Amino acid sequence: MSTRTKIIVTAILLVSTIGLAFTVSLHRAAEKEYLTFTPVKKDSVASVAAFKQVYKVLMSPRCVNCHPKGDIPLQGDTSVLHSMQPKRGKDGKGIYAMKCANCHQPANSPGLHTPPGNPEWHLPPADMKMVFEGKTAHELARQLINPELNGHKDLQKLIAHADDGLVKAGWNPGKGRTVPPLTHAQFKKAWITWLQTGAYAPAK
Repeated sequence: MSTRTKIIVTAILLVSTIGLAFTVSLHRAAEKEYLTFTPVKKDSVASVAAFKQVYKVLMSPRCVNCHPKGDIPLQGDTSVLHSMQPKRGKDGKGIYAMKCANCHQPANSPGLHTPPGNPEWHLPPADMKMVFEGKTAHELARQLINPELNGHKDLQKLIAHADDGLVKAGWNPGKGRTVPPLTHAQFKKAWITWLQTGAYAPAK
């Protein structure tokens, strides 16, 4: 066998080996994905029960204060109008010199009842207000799964939203404020259960 022939044969064997390894890798990845995916059967009873737990959190001051009916956020554990009267603005971050970030820093301010902080502090934008205040469980459930009203989120984005930094900030509101009635882990479990079992809305 000539040197040239040996080189060609070696190259063919090498390409074949790489191709086989790549195929096996893809197969294993697909198999792993299949094994870790657990489909959930639609269950209206379980879904509604889960949302009732979710609703308790969404109606707590930590959530409803930033999802008001009007363009002024609410504040405190009694959800009164924000004392500084800031306005929502187009992007939800305030208008003119009254920007949310002027007082709400990247982290909680030290002291009792001082402004809570987060790098993304804002209200929902003007074109997607996502109002929680005053909504019944039925109304809010329907709103949350409607892409035209929920920020254009599909099922996967809604599931991921439970771990959004601003959502999780509700469980770290600063000194002197109550936290939601469920832990974040309990809320996340109820949220995902609601969505994966059909996202049914409680009766009106």
